[in-house]
Amino acid sequence: MNRSTRTRLGVLTAVAALALTGCATSTTPATDTAATISAGDAVVISDAWVKSAESGMSAAFGELTNDSDTDVTVVSATTEASSMIELHETVENDDGQMVMREIGGGFVIPADGSMTLEPGGNHIMLMDLTAPLAAGEEVTFTLTFSDDSTYEFTAPVKDYSGANETYEGGEMDMEMDQ
Repeated sequence: MNRSTRTRLGVLTAVAALALTGCATSTTPATDTAATISAGDAVVISDAWVKSAESGMSAAFGELTNDSDTDVTVVSATTEASSMIELHETVENDDGQMVMREIGGGFVIPADGSMTLEPGGNHIMLMDLTAPLAAGEEVTFTLTFSDDSTYEFTAPVKDYSGANETYEGGEMDMEMDQ
């Protein structure tokens, strides 16, 4: 082989090797795409609604569903309908009475699962309403998660005569208007 043929063969071998490395599969593991999805993108609410009230307090209910493979935590909620919102649970106190109280740490929605917000159970408590909430109106909420992402939803206002739990705190009368 002459020098020119060897040079061409060397160049062709180098080009072929470079082309083949472009087709090679990576040995680096793929990143988990579920870990990059924010809680605000993984959670949806269905059957959302808000209890009508003339003044004072109300509550929001629905079914929160988490489509990710990790638990997510709702740490707060906001709405223009109320100047103060708390995430509540309803528990039995020492006297056997069912009472509402703010839930420490927020609502945890399990991975690939759901959490029900319902009268007599977990709910979003609207205190100090900014205006009456009449049946047929709609209220928009923004949920904030522990990863600082958010999720916005709108819920219709409905008449409901239940959900008159007592608030465990004493300094405020927390029974909702009917």
